[in-house]
Amino acid sequence: MKIDARSKVEEIYRLYPAALPVLSKYKIDLCCGGRHSLAEVAEKHGLDLARLLQELEEAVQVKS
Repeated sequence: MKIDARSKVEEIYRLYPAALPVLSKYKIDLCCGGRHSLAEVAEKHGLDLARLLQELEEAVQVKS
């Protein structure tokens, strides 16, 4: 699985531990948004989806 706008937060938590600091930085957690896609969470919280995806990809690549 590659992280994209449709990726569910709970899947990212489970499959990509290296992405957790980025999710934490944006206060994205499992209790409120685990079943939502990154696109839904970004829209709800006014986040720049492209930037969030870029940071997640960079975090995952560095740890791979």
